Amino acid sequence: MGVLWFWIVALMLTAYVVFDGFDLGVGIVYLFVARTERERGQALRAIGPVWDGNEVWLLASGGTLFFAFPLLYASAFSGFYLPLMMVLWLLILRGVSIEMRGHYADPLWRTFFDVLFSLSSVLLTIFFGAAMGNVVRGVPIGSDDYFFLPLWTDWQTGSNPGILDWYTVLAGVLALAALSLHGSLYLALKTEGDLERRALTIACYIWRATVVLTAIGIPATVLARPASLNNFKGHPVAFLAPLAVIASLAIIRFTMAKGSRLYSFLGSCGYLISMLVGAAVGLFPVLLPTVGMQGHDITIDRAISDSHTLHVGLIWWSLGICLALMYSIIVYWHFRGKVPTDPEGYGH
Repeated sequence: MGVLWFWIVALMLTAYVVFDGFDLGVGIVYLFVARTERERGQALRAIGPVWDGNEVWLLASGGTLFFAFPLLYASAFSGFYLPLMMVLWLLILRGVSIEMRGHYADPLWRTFFDVLFSLSSVLLTIFFGAAMGNVVRGVPIGSDDYFFLPLWTDWQTGSNPGILDWYTVLAGVLALAALSLHGSLYLALKTEGDLERRALTIACYIWRATVVLTAIGIPATVLARPASLNNFKGHPVAFLAPLAVIASLAIIRFTMAKGSRLYSFLGSCGYLISMLVGAAVGLFPVLLPTVGMQGHDITIDRAISDSHTLHVGLIWWSLGICLALMYSIIVYWHFRGKVPTDPEGYGH
């Protein structure tokens, strides 16, 4: 059951990154590709019916983590309190900016919320990437299973790390590039005209940056936490994950050149999934590695709930995931195709 719930949590987080990742990416490139009020309205309509539903995957991931691995939930939410509060405020500001910009036609009002939408999307993406970097690198877990991280220390990955160091900043920048690419390809898929062409053009540049950062990020992960290679050495089939990363990047480039918007976007989905699967394989069976106090990692066996909780939770999770999948299928089916160019509203 522990292994099953490890991969269920990984699945939920992957679903969040893939689904909410494209509307975060739209926010990142929003000010660069959408230059007129009509184009900005079109960009917002591209995510209008789905962005708030996509964020449900984040809430579902937190809820799943709470009852499956309560020790990890308590330790991580305590140690990462400061960045979690920042993420919460950024999520609020991002939602407010999307909802409020269309309530008044004043250009200054709309410009303010446009900038807020883009800035909050950029910062959220960097924070999420840095958070993933912290989980992969490890944190200074004490004998009581709790830890505290300052925002930064000496920018090194040793026994006294901060939330930000060279590795977690690299992870944040890689996340920024990857989700910018994801959002640009989504815009190219869902829009038309000048907005579509600009989205595809910027996607070509971001693809190059993503390739370079990925080539740096994978060996940097091994340098920051050498133990992340253990499962790959013991199970060579795990090398399919980094091979899938390379294949996904190649598919994106090939399909962009061929003008296949859908397959480019699916290639981006494959890239994100492969990267996250690789990270999960590198961690398993550790949920949160420690630095400084060896042998005190928070593992599946240490953090798992009791058997009754897991069995009951599996029933309710199965029901909940069926409802979530039904909702997603219905919404995305009705929302298929290009968005209209009508400048009023944003898709609800």
